[in-house]
Amino acid sequence: MSDLSNSPYDPYHDCQDPTPWSAGITVTVLVAALTTVAVYAFGAALAEVHPLLSVAVNLVAVGGVAPTAWRWRSAPVTRWVLAGGAIGVLLAWLGLLLGG
Repeated sequence: MSDLSNSPYDPYHDCQDPTPWSAGITVTVLVAALTTVAVYAFGAALAEVHPLLSVAVNLVAVGGVAPTAWRWRSAPVTRWVLAGGAIGVLLAWLGLLLGG
């Protein structure tokens, strides 16, 4: 029985493609911008009703998304989207804190 790990043809070897930095950063920036606008607008609208409602809904939403985001954090394409979403949420929260 031959050892496939030493042969030139290794069908089970994980091919590591180069990281697509330009496309990934573009996706991250666009998702961050969209997420920032959406979370800020929703948070500001809820804050007009009651500020604690805005805080509670945002914390429940992030708490619900966090386990799924954590599982998907190493997927090749999804990691860029998740990074943009996380940056967008943080920027929106910062905007809500400073603006409110």
